Amino acid sequence: MTATSREIVEQMLRAGREMDADSFVELMAPDGYLEWPYRPPGVPARLQGRAEIHRHLTEAAGALIRFDEYRNVVVHETTDPEVVIVEYEAHGAVVPTGAPFQQMVIAVFRVRNGQILSYRDYINPLPLAEALASVAAATRART
Repeated sequence: MTATSREIVEQMLRAGREMDADSFVELMAPDGYLEWPYRPPGVPARLQGRAEIHRHLTEAAGALIRFDEYRNVVVHETTDPEVVIVEYEAHGAVVPTGAPFQQMVIAVFRVRNGQILSYRDYINPLPLAEALASVAAATRART
């Protein structure tokens, strides 16, 4: 039996929280994309295709933020069976500094044939901008 769009999205959230880049990418369609419409400078607007997404997750994302848990997760199924909207609070730490990290997220997924075609991640960019600034300041202080 094929997994529902909701089940695929729940698997994607789990892979993201666990920083499991391989599982994350396997859930994406080969030409699927991950997009951040609101983001601080230095964060890509869009990653397209499995290779580009995997590279970003393993080289950049995992080195900056570690997610420990998602709280207050609300999954909204829509009248379009391909579209799932999720709201949640991401809690974790800024890896280089150990500082706590918290971010509100609304994500919109489009799932077809068991694969994610699009993942639009509407993050609050302020906590990420603060994390990037704190890492830059810590790096400057060490040199």
